[in-house]
Amino acid sequence: MKIVEVKLRHNGKTFTFDSNGVECCLNELVIVESERGFDYGHVISEMEGQPENMKKVLRPANDEDLKQIEKNENDIARVIEAADKKINERRLSMKLVEAEYSFDRTKIIFYFTAEGRVDFRELVRDLAHMFRARIELKQIGVRDEVKMFGGFGCCGRELCCASFLKDFEPVTIRMAKQQNMPLNPEKISGLCGRLMCCLGYEYPNYRDAAKILPRLGEYIQTEEGKGRVIAVNILSSKVTVELEDERKLEIEIKPDHCRKHERRKK
Repeated sequence: MKIVEVKLRHNGKTFTFDSNGVECCLNELVIVESERGFDYGHVISEMEGQPENMKKVLRPANDEDLKQIEKNENDIARVIEAADKKINERRLSMKLVEAEYSFDRTKIIFYFTAEGRVDFRELVRDLAHMFRARIELKQIGVRDEVKMFGGFGCCGRELCCASFLKDFEPVTIRMAKQQNMPLNPEKISGLCGRLMCCLGYEYPNYRDAAKILPRLGEYIQTEEGKGRVIAVNILSSKVTVELEDERKLEIEIKPDHCRKHERRKK
């Protein structure tokens, strides 16, 4: 039996579905079962497998489905504008980011950012009365906000979060330090203002490579005498050592190349 991966909507998450006997082509728009009823997305891969407790692909999107999707997307701008007015009227400390209809228009999901918790119960009642639909408000982070709108990173490529990342992994300043990145927020932050996700991609390699290298300030024994490590190049497995006679020596570190001495403070 076949199972398929479908990326919901434009920048939604990717889920695995039972193909349900439906012939699916890559990049084809399909209608699927989802937590919100019916939904739609593009097929990004297919494979053989045993679908257990998976939701199903219902059909390839037909002309009526395409009209429904287009109507939902065209109408959502009016919905966002009206909801923004209600938020301002109630003076709620929240920023409305995006909204979307469920495929059958029985539900509208609003995405917002806020510094803290927001009591939006009265707002939900206002919106439900206004649009005659079930209302769900979801608070998201700044990373999610950028993922929704997309863009290009300093590398010139489409943002990872908007193209292939399924989930956000923790990124720490330690990862930047390990890779000798400049600790300048403008250099290591993404469009969301948080540390770039790509700092985590090569971090395990840098971390593992650093295990065989001496640290800055450490004294090691070389073929030309004892010296203090003043620079470390993890990628090339080389260190620069200042010898006791103040000469500087660059050496490549290999297993058992040098004998580490007791670490001293720089």
